[in-house]
Amino acid sequence: MTEIKPFRAIVYNQAIVKELSKVVCPPYDVISQARQNYYHDVSPHNFIHILFGKDVPGEDKYRRAAELFQKWQKENILVQEEKPCVYFYSQQYRIRGEQKTRFGLIAAMSLDEKKSCVYGHEHTRLEPKTDRLHLLRKVKANLSPIFVLFSDKKRIIQKCCDYIRDREPFIEISDDEKTVHRVWRIESDSLLEKIQQAMRSEDSFIADGHHRYEVARVYREEMLKKSEPQGEGREFNYLLSYFTNVESHGLSILPIHRLITLSQKVESLTLLEGLKEHFQLEEIKDKVRFFFLLQKAGNTEHVLGMYLAHAFYLLRLKNIKILDKLMPEKPVEYRRLDVSILNNIVFNQIMSFTQEEKEQITYGIDPDEFIQMVDTHKRNVAFFLNPVKVQQIIAVALKGEKMPPKSTYFYPKLLSGLLVHSHQE
Repeated sequence: MTEIKPFRAIVYNQAIVKELSKVVCPPYDVISQARQNYYHDVSPHNFIHILFGKDVPGEDKYRRAAELFQKWQKENILVQEEKPCVYFYSQQYRIRGEQKTRFGLIAAMSLDEKKSCVYGHEHTRLEPKTDRLHLLRKVKANLSPIFVLFSDKKRIIQKCCDYIRDREPFIEISDDEKTVHRVWRIESDSLLEKIQQAMRSEDSFIADGHHRYEVARVYREEMLKKSEPQGEGREFNYLLSYFTNVESHGLSILPIHRLITLSQKVESLTLLEGLKEHFQLEEIKDKVRFFFLLQKAGNTEHVLGMYLAHAFYLLRLKNIKILDKLMPEKPVEYRRLDVSILNNIVFNQIMSFTQEEKEQITYGIDPDEFIQMVDTHKRNVAFFLNPVKVQQIIAVALKGEKMPPKSTYFYPKLLSGLLVHSHQE
């Protein structure tokens, strides 16, 4: 079950801010140092200044963010909508030469476990949670929506598509990756009631935003202690959330690849010999053919890709049952993941990684970047994965298990700065 409600979003005032593309940014956790600098410089009103401010000696960046948030509202740079709404959000994008559109709803989701059943699949870390909690305490608003999957048994998304079919979006932005983002207001009381009623029969699965979800839960408990008994209806009981259909053709998951540097104790030939114990190795000369075969093989078998010493290899697992011996405590849904095979057989068994070596793994979604890094450093090795299937994520979550770290990359990311959910009454 999932309890949602409409909310009065805080948005950029388009009468003052003429180019919305210059004031929005991606979620904080996918912004590199270079892109952080770019967004800081592109506009003094870019949302990055609130969402992910720079560290300045002698300054409290969280207090600075809160002061900016209030200042922009006083100056009408940011304005609050008059009527509570649920928002319909579309993202039109290209991936692997194909054009897709992902549709979803943005609403306020209840953080009360009695009202919303929410499954997570990702391990969280203390450092980013501490950072986001400090920011939430100061700003008192959800600055970015978390990304949630649901099965849409009642065809909510289709009903919303029908509602907005002849209506102009009130927000339309093309971002740096040429993804077109459009937002409409859902104001019809009858449709809002249907949406809320339908969502009550749906379970939700977090795709992105596990840290923000956990932080919002902690913050809610803090606020309830301060405001009981009158705190139950307050906005801090809800979290800004984007919901999309788990079975949508527009839902894309990218694989996250790995780059490692071989230690002095492991040579290339030693690695290849070790892999042959558990994998059938096939050397592929052509890059395009390699990635085509990797993707094709992934439909029917467990296969990894590797680039080593200017050569591509397909690694086909000989016997999946070895994972039952290596991870007997894990559910079968977890053991059958390609990333589990890479971590437990290649890194742990064959390469005998220490904890320090595991922490030095580089992760990325661009295979060409890793290929170049292997070509320029003879001790580098790249491992390539097929994308995790959304059904695997849900199966692992329903078992109460977490996916291995860096397993999923949902694309495209939701923009920050489109809609803000304030806790101020």
